[in-house]
Amino acid sequence: MIIKSHHDRVVKPNMEDYQQMYSRFSWDAAMDKLDMLPNGNGLNIAHEAVDRHVAGARRDHLAIRWLGKSGEVRDYTYTQLRGLTNHFANILQALGIGRGDHVFTLLGRLPELYITALGTLKNGSVFCPLFSAFGPEPILSRMTIGEAKVLVTTESLYRRKIAPIRESLPFLEHVILVGENHMHTSVPGTLDYHSLIYEASGQFIIPPTDPEDVALLHFTSGTTGKPKGAVHVHNAVVAHHVTGELALDLQDGDIYWCTADPGWVTGTSYGIIAPLTNGVTMIVDEAEFDTERWYRILQDQKVSVWYTAPTAIRMLMKAGADMARQYDLSSLRFLASVGEPLNPEAVIWSNEVFGTPFHDNWWQTETGGIMIANYASMDVRPGSMGRPLPGITASIVRKLDDDRIEEITEPGVQGELALRPGWPSMFRTYLNEPIRYHKCFADGWYLTGDLAKQGEDGYFWFVGRKDDVIKTSGHLIGPFEVESVLLAHPAVAEAGVIGKPDPVAMEIVKAFVSLKDGFEPGEELMLELLGFARSRLGAAVAPKEIAFVPSLPRTRSGKIMRRLLKARELGLPEGDLSTLENE
Repeated sequence: MIIKSHHDRVVKPNMEDYQQMYSRFSWDAAMDKLDMLPNGNGLNIAHEAVDRHVAGARRDHLAIRWLGKSGEVRDYTYTQLRGLTNHFANILQALGIGRGDHVFTLLGRLPELYITALGTLKNGSVFCPLFSAFGPEPILSRMTIGEAKVLVTTESLYRRKIAPIRESLPFLEHVILVGENHMHTSVPGTLDYHSLIYEASGQFIIPPTDPEDVALLHFTSGTTGKPKGAVHVHNAVVAHHVTGELALDLQDGDIYWCTADPGWVTGTSYGIIAPLTNGVTMIVDEAEFDTERWYRILQDQKVSVWYTAPTAIRMLMKAGADMARQYDLSSLRFLASVGEPLNPEAVIWSNEVFGTPFHDNWWQTETGGIMIANYASMDVRPGSMGRPLPGITASIVRKLDDDRIEEITEPGVQGELALRPGWPSMFRTYLNEPIRYHKCFADGWYLTGDLAKQGEDGYFWFVGRKDDVIKTSGHLIGPFEVESVLLAHPAVAEAGVIGKPDPVAMEIVKAFVSLKDGFEPGEELMLELLGFARSRLGAAVAPKEIAFVPSLPRTRSGKIMRRLLKARELGLPEGDLSTLENE
């Protein structure tokens, strides 16, 4: 067991013995950690996140500290958050928005976003966040699929992105505008958020909520085709709460910062719900990534638990360890990462710079919550996803010709990662696409579409998405393994790997590399990198070609878009670019 010293106090992990917890865990017992609605009226996410704390010792505890990009700070206690979310729930009721109606947000990380999310859930309506950097087309497709009835956005976003498409949104009944700097807005055909909040009552009784009532709609893009709307229910809060406790080790007194935007599932599950159900103080930063600003927040806000993305970690690495050492980061006790696999080099670096490693974990929009993780009480295997959450059965499988599933029990053999269904945050369907949903399941397993392998010690290792795996000269190669080795070279800031068609080998491995400051692309460096990779991976796995690029195409949630690298390399159609960063 690993025990961290934190501010002169000993902090024991919530889960001290993984095997013991895994063997005795039950989801029914996990639900008992929550209060449920009064008088047997069911289970509601917003009640568990806010209202139940107001009835106890945390009523005056700081729930959210919002840091404006211009220096403004706004604090919200659990009691204040209950009042504001009650106001918004009453607004929805007054507008005739009820159970199951879809309320969309198109907002940056503003306090109103968090109030809207929780007020919507109180009302029994469905919260559907959109990323504020989306352009009109991806907004239109998602709001059309989701039959949006209400949209909460800002005046500037409305004028630029919604006004041009509003006539194409027949289901949209109300647009509520959040004024910048509390300014009231007067745009024809819209309502003013602050006026509505002021006029609405702060008293609200959450209506009976069945645990299977729909609560959240998160969109996820496939490699082709239109976005998929993953449907989650109020029962998901059981998984959000327990993963916050076990996988993120949230404890009383923690200051927690999840850097993900609520436009993505991480920013909702672990940027709103899990920290609040666990009663901690969460930091919300309005501004975009900036190395010095991030270090200053970690220092000044005394952040103790930090959940971020591999892309951001690599950007911090690129800025160098000397910058980190200019700040007092001694409050940090637990670091976690999600979004794409975390390369071993980043784990080693964080251990050296912060004195503690990043704990990678794995999950998907469809799983709703963390499924596999490196835990506070266990040794981190750099590059590993970790071990399954208590209550989750995971296995490496292969699909047979008759659609039966065979488990691969031999350690180190790659196959598809599969999970036994039944955890509370499992998605219930793809909205209006039951066939697409049922294709995700076979022979009693949820098939994740990710290739992985499992070691003798029970740790899982990510190989790649099924569509990304490279077949060369009879070998199956996961791009992540090759990228991780390239990232270990001191010149490499980022790497993306694809399979390039070859008449002899079927495919060859081609790598796209962006360099750290101070390094210049050229023949000499290319040969050095090829030799570096070959010496570590072997001739069969190492890249045969390397191209230097200024940056890699990524989704706004930080994942390398390998399919886009491949499409551009081969001159193929680029497909859906709605989630592409800076597009």
